[in-house]
Amino acid sequence: MAEEKKNELEAEDEGEEVTVYTLTDEDGKEYEFEIIDDVEMDGNIYFAMVPTEETESDSDVWNYVILKQKFDEEGNEFLETLEDDDEFEKVAAYFDDQLSEEIDYDEEDNKD
Repeated sequence: MAEEKKNELEAEDEGEEVTVYTLTDEDGKEYEFEIIDDVEMDGNIYFAMVPTEETESDSDVWNYVILKQKFDEEGNEFLETLEDDDEFEKVAAYFDDQLSEEIDYDEEDNKD
């Protein structure tokens, strides 16, 4: 998913602005993702993003993608997947820690 379009949307339930990227995969198919967290690490900025639409694989597991902010020769921003396994593991560990703190598991248990 190398190409993206950035859209500013207002969250319906919270009244706050949400950044949504339309990412295009290698086959030209477009997907919309919302940024849920970001971090600057080792001089790079990384984003944790979730799809804005539910997919068939959605379940009780919360999945997200990690992309790195890059700039082309003209200074235009684009997002890049992480190819280096060590880099991915380091950034994923950070987001896993951050995002697990934000989930209130007791609240999930009380929904029944």
